[in-house]
Amino acid sequence: MIHRVAILRCLSLINTHPWASTLPSAESLSCEGMAQGKHGAAGTAPSTHLSLCLEQKRMNINTCTQCLCLLLFVSVCPCVCVCSCECSSLSARHWHRTSNSSATLSSCVSMEPCACPEECMFTALSHADATFRKMEGYLRSRQLCDVILVAGERRIPAHRLVLSSVSDYFAAMFTSDVREAKQEEVKMEGVDPDALWVLVQYAYTGRLELREDTIESLLSASCLLQLSSVVQACCSFLMKQLHPSNCLGIRSYADAQGCNDLQRAAHAYTMEHFLEVVGGQEFLLLPVEEMEKLLTSDDVNVPDEETVVTSLLTWVAHDSVTRERHLPLLLAHIRLPLLQPQFLADLESNPLLRDSMECQRLLMEGMKYHLLPQRRPLLQSPRTRPRKATVGAMFAVGGMDATKGATSIEQYCLRRDTWRQVATMSGRRLQFGVAVLDGRLYVVGGRDGLKTLNTVECYNPHSKTWSVMPPMSTHRHGLGVAVLEGPMYAVGGHDGWSYLSTVERWDPQARQWSFVASMATPRSTVGVAVLNGKLYAVGGRDGSSCLRSVECFDPHTNRWNGCAPMAKRRGGVGVATWHGFLYAIGGHDAPASSLASRLSDCVERYDPQTDVWTAVAPMSISRDAVGVCLLGDRLYAVGGYDGQVYLNTVEAYDPQTNEWTQVHTQTHTRNKSLQSIYIYRLDLFSYSTHMTHIYIHAH
Repeated sequence: MIHRVAILRCLSLINTHPWASTLPSAESLSCEGMAQGKHGAAGTAPSTHLSLCLEQKRMNINTCTQCLCLLLFVSVCPCVCVCSCECSSLSARHWHRTSNSSATLSSCVSMEPCACPEECMFTALSHADATFRKMEGYLRSRQLCDVILVAGERRIPAHRLVLSSVSDYFAAMFTSDVREAKQEEVKMEGVDPDALWVLVQYAYTGRLELREDTIESLLSASCLLQLSSVVQACCSFLMKQLHPSNCLGIRSYADAQGCNDLQRAAHAYTMEHFLEVVGGQEFLLLPVEEMEKLLTSDDVNVPDEETVVTSLLTWVAHDSVTRERHLPLLLAHIRLPLLQPQFLADLESNPLLRDSMECQRLLMEGMKYHLLPQRRPLLQSPRTRPRKATVGAMFAVGGMDATKGATSIEQYCLRRDTWRQVATMSGRRLQFGVAVLDGRLYVVGGRDGLKTLNTVECYNPHSKTWSVMPPMSTHRHGLGVAVLEGPMYAVGGHDGWSYLSTVERWDPQARQWSFVASMATPRSTVGVAVLNGKLYAVGGRDGSSCLRSVECFDPHTNRWNGCAPMAKRRGGVGVATWHGFLYAIGGHDAPASSLASRLSDCVERYDPQTDVWTAVAPMSISRDAVGVCLLGDRLYAVGGYDGQVYLNTVEAYDPQTNEWTQVHTQTHTRNKSLQSIYIYRLDLFSYSTHMTHIYIHAH
């Protein structure tokens, strides 16, 4: 009955359609005519032939291959089809076929696109869900199953097509020429039966329950079956479960499964929470290979190298009979030269170490590093490279952006390679000096945009509060500030009228400023650093030109002495020290004929033993008024001005390789002529707060 109604509808459309006059005649469309390969001219609608088609049951209901609407197609003959949507874009030529009379209805694909409205489109939104629910029903009723997976004592029926559509493992198995492709039963070796059943159900439902008691077997099985979405879900679940008591186990398990993201996350967690991890049972049970990996890492978050040594000895003592023989191997990864001398002396008599010749040799190497400081540049090795967490933090204070002076204070974490804003100055200052004394940050002098200042403010990083300190006797901007053997020194600068050679010293005990001996030359935008118990003033400007001269101050004699001059004149030079050498980095030389010639990427190294300056590798770009300091075993050049823009880029110099490398950029662009860069040790571990190297440069 449905077929008759449908064919009558098509007859009505064909007979009344404007195209009817262009259709082939009934005679030309007869089966006999088709057999002879004839195609008639345009004539009346082929109603007689449609009746014949109806008797032969050649009518079909299908979808229009051009407009994709759900339509009624009538196979009038092998070379004619009628679209009941009355598409206006269907021209008369589409009703005629080529001489290939054996073609089928699918030849409609060659038609031009139909201009049907989008409302003709039909999409079954729940089609996929309904289909998989139906297949899940077949699975539970064990209907149409064509394979049985055998894991242990468990037999799991399934459909090859479903398994192959979800798992690359099964797809490769069932579509390749292997024995399992034709077997009705497939043995699954090394797979937990319960986990396999859960994953088979997942293939049909797309749903999975993640639980702590089954997550490991589930992850192992999903890795084997190459279910990437399940592997990712399991890894994300385990990342959320990381704890000092389980991170080592998860790290080892992830490494065995080849889950790189999880392994990296567990390793990073272990490094971050090392102090808590070493107190757990997993740490004591670590195999020697895993212990070696921990000791070689630069990312261990510890306050000092003594903590690492203590954790190693605790691990060895847990099973000294089998582990003592591994001590020379493991001790070689300890940064022994960076231990305190007293701690090294105590290790020498430790029962676990005193009978090992190799251990004693390593300890002696550490002692030589302390006993022969002048030879330290020659004693550099991987054991003299400090771990990232032990070197302190680098702070960028104030500065100049494209429009105005910045008040922000940013902290750079070497271990995380990130910058973050930690504080804001109480007011805008330009060309001020900065130093760290007794764990507090001192901001000294500068100018506020209108006048030169003599005021001093102190920032407490623990309470995050600012306090006002007694002012200097002289107003100064472009000064250099450094801490030498306790007191803080404010060197040179400009008072708003003239260049200064005077120097003031802050006594933290008496809480007052006093003058010391003046320099031989007035200097503003001067580089200041401390080396071997002396205060060095490098370059700067004296009012007429930039300077290449250098002076050093001895606090015990209260005298300034001249040193060998640099090869280049420099104002706004950045200075820092490393293992007995003084480095002068960047700056400018003015006046000059062009702006480009004023800026410098040059780096020079001063050896106080020989009183000689030597050129070393230049920076990647010129930086005037650059902030420079030592962090770990590398010198960092921060911000500055390249002649066109203020910079937020950072590069680091490795004195051992004589190479510069790029470092993570700052949040804000900074001109170091309007800022200070310094390093100090913050209270990262609640029981320990002390300063390390401090290098102050403010011009």
